[in-house]
Amino acid sequence: MNIHEYQAKAVLREFGIVTGEGFAAFTVEDAIEAASKLGGPIWVVKSQIHAGGRGKGKFKEAQAGELGGVRLAKSEAEVAQYAKEMLGNTLVTHQTGPAGKQVNRLYIEAGCAIAEELYLSLLVDRATSRVSFVASTEGGMDIETVASETPEKIISFTIDPATGISGLHGRRLAAALGLKGATAKQAGALAAKLYKAFVEKDMAMLEINPLVVTDTGDLVCLDAKVSFDGNALYRQKDILELRDLTEEDAKEVKAAEYDLNYIALDGEIGCMVNGAGLAMATMDIINLYGSSPANFLDVGGGATREKVTEAFKIITSDDNVKGILVNIFGGIMRCDIIAEGVIAAAKELDLTVPLVVRLEGTNVKLGKEILANSGMAIISADNLDDAAQKIVKAVKEANS
Repeated sequence: MNIHEYQAKAVLREFGIVTGEGFAAFTVEDAIEAASKLGGPIWVVKSQIHAGGRGKGKFKEAQAGELGGVRLAKSEAEVAQYAKEMLGNTLVTHQTGPAGKQVNRLYIEAGCAIAEELYLSLLVDRATSRVSFVASTEGGMDIETVASETPEKIISFTIDPATGISGLHGRRLAAALGLKGATAKQAGALAAKLYKAFVEKDMAMLEINPLVVTDTGDLVCLDAKVSFDGNALYRQKDILELRDLTEEDAKEVKAAEYDLNYIALDGEIGCMVNGAGLAMATMDIINLYGSSPANFLDVGGGATREKVTEAFKIITSDDNVKGILVNIFGGIMRCDIIAEGVIAAAKELDLTVPLVVRLEGTNVKLGKEILANSGMAIISADNLDDAAQKIVKAVKEANS
């Protein structure tokens, strides 16, 4: 789960980490009030969306101006102007894709006297099953570009969970960032606080870009991007309250309500499968035969008729879906239950796109009989290869 920058900074401040001072703003009036509280003479107006690259992003609407999603204001009038231009408009960055994201909230932050920009992040290193620090002197830039063009400028090290973080790690971080003296000592303290926050809040990724050295030699987290382990949210009630559903795909939010594992994609064939591995294989074979999946959808091992119906509703709510492939291998799940759910959903939704169903496993014979006797235009398939070829062909014929 992702949260906004202003929320991330509030979480970090709970652990004594120094961040830029600012206030969230949901209206132009909020932005003006925030600027007045901060006092100026310089403010930064930041669009709050769940995507990076905001500063280099562009708004779709002409009235939003030529500047990006992060702007430097030199008067309260400019703060108001930028807030008016940003709020309600769609910001497109390299991480949002061409559709962009609508800006519904801002963060008005006090200006900072920056002497140097650095990069720092913490993440879970799957290779070592440890928390890893990633640091670079090239802050403020796309870290992917630094990694590809000058990888030697990126330093990383992991923390052994048995021993935890120590002064050694703080010194390694200071050295990686090229810090000396009192600033290097601050880096050691910062490393310990960040690691504590990461572990206690079940973070999956914490990125600070830039981590700045001010003109007085102090370290300040000038940006913060945080994501949390969704499997641990049950014990992070305060974090769960920060969730912004407007930043998430509405279909994915709806799927979560019914315990469906759903991820929206850009293809034309909707998929309903039980089991993550089988779902991935189904998506692959659709691509193999010249089409593309519109989603990943795993209904799990104990789907009911009602759950199958809801899955169909979610799939068909995507206007890009031109056909549906149901691929079920019944173990715990009975094929006759799936068949009944498929028929009920097709009738309720007055399904008009081609539908191919492949069933195998428990009660498969009964399931196929139910489909055959439904009186509906449901195409039955004998195996996955057969099912993929049939749905791709049916979609092409229906749209030719």
